[in-house]
Amino acid sequence: MIEKVIYLDAVDPLDIYGVNDSKLKKIKSYFPKLKIVARGNEIKSMGNEEDINRFEEKILLLIDYFNLYNNLTDNDIDRLMADNGKKLLNSEKKSEGILIHGSSGKPIQARTVNQRIMVNKYDNNDLLFSIGPAGTGKTYISIALAVRALRNKEVKRIILSRPAVEAGEHLGYLPGDLKEKLDPYLQPLYDSLFDMIPGRRLENYFEDGTIQIAPLAFMRGRTLNNAFVILDEAQNATINQIKMFLTRMGENSKFILTGDITQIDLPDRDSSGLLLAMRILKNIKGISFIFFDERDIVRHKLVKDIVDAYEKKEK
Repeated sequence: MIEKVIYLDAVDPLDIYGVNDSKLKKIKSYFPKLKIVARGNEIKSMGNEEDINRFEEKILLLIDYFNLYNNLTDNDIDRLMADNGKKLLNSEKKSEGILIHGSSGKPIQARTVNQRIMVNKYDNNDLLFSIGPAGTGKTYISIALAVRALRNKEVKRIILSRPAVEAGEHLGYLPGDLKEKLDPYLQPLYDSLFDMIPGRRLENYFEDGTIQIAPLAFMRGRTLNNAFVILDEAQNATINQIKMFLTRMGENSKFILTGDITQIDLPDRDSSGLLLAMRILKNIKGISFIFFDERDIVRHKLVKDIVDAYEKKEK
């Protein structure tokens, strides 16, 4: 008789064990010859080597499934415990068009022409500029790509940033410490992450630095290796800030800048670094620009009409 310990470092044990160990009991029922003891994030199995190896394979398969769908039901356990469980999961991973499954298990995928173009451009470019009006999903798809890259171990961390510039507001006059001053500007990024990663796991990512959210000024002096880095609201970054941000790129990194050039809040519109980048970087290999328009708006149906109305007035 031998024994082996499996560590559930990639998931919350409760997600695999279930409430009152309900899922664990079902898993144990498939291995009647093994003695299985679970404590915290450790599962110890004792028995013959063949059964233990099969048990380890199935536990890792369940973890992989949960990381893919953020959900694990009794029916899922039954399907994955079958002999073709691994083949079944591999075929589901290849579901056409689905980037990831969100916190509730809902599939997240590119829904418009330009969103699909962005996903396709991602494969062959390390630096993307995603430009267009509000509601087109440019930030949401960017974060979905980042979460997918993290789950697939293509990168080791995600870094999300925004310039802390808003019309008519100044950080120094807002109440609270620095984090409390900045959180309102970064809340849209938090919202997208909570939609894609279960709460407990997201908190762990924040604590260990796997996911970082910071204002643009905090990027200075860093070299970002093995990272997926997104600068949101890039139209409000100055020329020097954009240059500083782009030169943070390190080995095995992906960068995406998103922005809406119709909503520049800087005192001098021409000081927007995004406008200059659009002019001088457009012909560099490895850099791609994706331009969204009102046809890509996927929010409330009135948002499209509002964007159209403002564009007509500006013209």
